[in-house]
Amino acid sequence: MSPTHHRIAALDLIRGVAVLGILAINIAGFAEPLVATATPHLPHPATPLDEWAFAVSFLVFEGKMRALFTVLFGASMLLFLERAETAGQDAGRLQLRRLGWLALFGYLHFALIWWGDILFTYAICGFFALTFRGMPGRPAVIFAAAVFTLYHLSGAVSSLPAISAEQHAGQGSATPVQAAVHREAMLTKTAQMEHELALYRGNYSDQVLDRLTDQRLFPLAMAIGSICETLPLMLLGMALYRSGFFVGAWPPGRLKAMAAAGIGLGGGVTLGALAWAWSRHFPPVAMNALLASWMAVPHVLMALGYAALLMLGAPRLLATGLGRRLVAAGRMAFTNYIATSLVMTAVFHGWGLGLFAQLGDAAQAGFVLLGWVLMLAWSKPWLARFAQGPLEWLWRCLTQWRFVAFRR
Repeated sequence: MSPTHHRIAALDLIRGVAVLGILAINIAGFAEPLVATATPHLPHPATPLDEWAFAVSFLVFEGKMRALFTVLFGASMLLFLERAETAGQDAGRLQLRRLGWLALFGYLHFALIWWGDILFTYAICGFFALTFRGMPGRPAVIFAAAVFTLYHLSGAVSSLPAISAEQHAGQGSATPVQAAVHREAMLTKTAQMEHELALYRGNYSDQVLDRLTDQRLFPLAMAIGSICETLPLMLLGMALYRSGFFVGAWPPGRLKAMAAAGIGLGGGVTLGALAWAWSRHFPPVAMNALLASWMAVPHVLMALGYAALLMLGAPRLLATGLGRRLVAAGRMAFTNYIATSLVMTAVFHGWGLGLFAQLGDAAQAGFVLLGWVLMLAWSKPWLARFAQGPLEWLWRCLTQWRFVAFRR
């Protein structure tokens, strides 16, 4: 296997794992109101089995898959630029056009299918990442780590009063101010939850109209609000790409150290946070702060540990049937991501089977397994007949502004 093919296979292998793992987190956003993504006890009380399912997802997938996917996006941006320059094309112009179309795809995904789109955010942050593409690896890593850590540290500190108010309210020892703070937070969450219950149990046209009117700026707000998280991760992906990480240039000892440190340190902190939250039955205000700020660094550490572990196992895994199917799912990550939204909204929303807010976390895990089976089952046969996934092909045609051969 040539270095180029090995590099592409390794990227797609990790991307395949990430796109499957993202479904394990997104499923709550498909199946229940937004508040349910942070706790299994809303909108309905959870069973012990639901708490176990939520805990496993929190420990293994939460934050790690999104971080991994974002790091890969940064690496893929450099790969695209490298290929375009090798072909004698205007790489910068093509990448700008590519990101512009991605922004449109992302907004359409948000408006027509599901509120939890990430593609628009990637496109906006990708424009900024392009300005840093010439930054050397070490300064890029230092800059990315500093911005990422300070941003989330600020969010963690600012969340302390709300967490304290929630804890004291639960213990019956809240001051009048704390009680008022907690009451206001829960009233806001309840109002939003009731709105979503009515909306997503209703018809398709009402959902689209709501996103195009009341929520029309939500993707832009998400992109701006998360730029200090998404952009640093993209820069980290670029630095890893330049270092030869995805080519297999890192020695096994270095990969083992990265895997052990990332999974060990990040996993240790995650286990500690999980024990604290589980003993309190995942209080919604504290869980939202944990997911948004407190766990950001441990999540990234574990994501990097996962990446190193997959690179260590890539030579053997790529030779297996499962490895080849993961590579195929990764090569079609764009199509699989959008297709997952279509399938899961058809299952849970009112215009489909109407199971919204009717299944707890344990039952939702069954649909995660179904999604994994579908992605692994169809991606490889499709690529045996076609050069790319359908959306990857359309994106490439629009970027190149010409028809690109589709069938093999």
